[in-house]
Amino acid sequence: MANVLVRGSTYLRWVYLLLGAALVLAFILVDSALVALIDGLALPKVLSVILVVLVAATPPLVLGMLPAVREVEGIAVESLLGVRFEERPLGPSRTWPQRRRTAAWFCLHLAAGGFVGVLSTIVFGLGGVLLAAPFRSPGSHELMPSLDYRVTGRWTDFWMPAATIAAIVALILLSAGIGALLAAAAPRLLGPTPAERIELLERRTATLAERNRLARELHDSVGHTLSLVTIQAAAARRVLATDPAFAETALAAMETSARAALADLDHVLGLLRDDRRPGAATAPQATLGNLDRLVEATRAGGIAVGVRRTGDLEQLPAAVSREAYRIVQEGLTNAIRHAGRPADEVSVEVLISLDKSGLLLELANPVTVGTADHSGGGRGLAGIRERVAVLRGTVEAGPVADHWRLAVTLPVAVTTKT
Repeated sequence: MANVLVRGSTYLRWVYLLLGAALVLAFILVDSALVALIDGLALPKVLSVILVVLVAATPPLVLGMLPAVREVEGIAVESLLGVRFEERPLGPSRTWPQRRRTAAWFCLHLAAGGFVGVLSTIVFGLGGVLLAAPFRSPGSHELMPSLDYRVTGRWTDFWMPAATIAAIVALILLSAGIGALLAAAAPRLLGPTPAERIELLERRTATLAERNRLARELHDSVGHTLSLVTIQAAAARRVLATDPAFAETALAAMETSARAALADLDHVLGLLRDDRRPGAATAPQATLGNLDRLVEATRAGGIAVGVRRTGDLEQLPAAVSREAYRIVQEGLTNAIRHAGRPADEVSVEVLISLDKSGLLLELANPVTVGTADHSGGGRGLAGIRERVAVLRGTVEAGPVADHWRLAVTLPVAVTTKT
């Protein structure tokens, strides 16, 4: 009990109940005028009672149905009752079931607050008089005229301050108990229902999936470009004095690559901005139709890239073509980073094959003995596996003799043109 009396949450819950009492007082002031109007109509007693009940019950129910009440009550409940909702911040009522539950909570708040408010008025109103009783003149009995009790002015009158203190302690404990019951009921009435929780989880899952997709896009696009720029800068610096023409070509390729990376970065950041207008134009995502540009940019860094295509790649669904482009891009990035030799000695063979068994993407590049394993630590292969898993494909990555081989198979239904 002592812990309850010294906790700050006890008095915060008391304040929440007193707010309900203040609202009850406001409703009483409004209802009293309406009740007086009903009395002046000289209606039958039964009808008058029904109208009085409706007048007393309708305003709280109507006010509780307002969408903003859930939001305001949610803030008060979190701040004063110490409740944490799954949905934060608690939004306005959007559906009729939410509004009905909010109205029920609002009426419960008024009932509990009105009860505690009446008790608080009695305890503190009468308590002030009882606390002063021992200091009144002997023989006065104005304190309790119904009991004809007279103040003696002696120690026997000190039961009254003791009773006042006990009543205050009991009021605090009672308020704490009612506040605890309200705190337990708040998530059921103000919080989301099981169906709303599922909808909330689905929205969060969709948001996280979209963020993960954008993170992969940023990693694949900008990471690939930065790797190219690094290789191109190293090549230009190495031959700047002996081959200025090649250095100038490498610098031009760096400029082109950096501009493309900046455009991709702006596109992704635009998607991440919360204030992006619905329907705003966004840059189209690259597909295998843009593979030649990717290969040329990679070759500009001094890397030899051989590409072999089989099958009609135009038959690929757009989603598969986009993911395939990113997989090839990340495979080239890994080859550049982990080849273990100068850029002009790096060569990558790319095979893209489409047939009835599906789409095959295969990249192979020679590696130096002792080169770090591609599969360790980085996000490249992890991102590829995530993309392939979504499309229900398979990934094979690892050393084969003195080459590193990445092979991805994606199931694709190929339609034969007639």
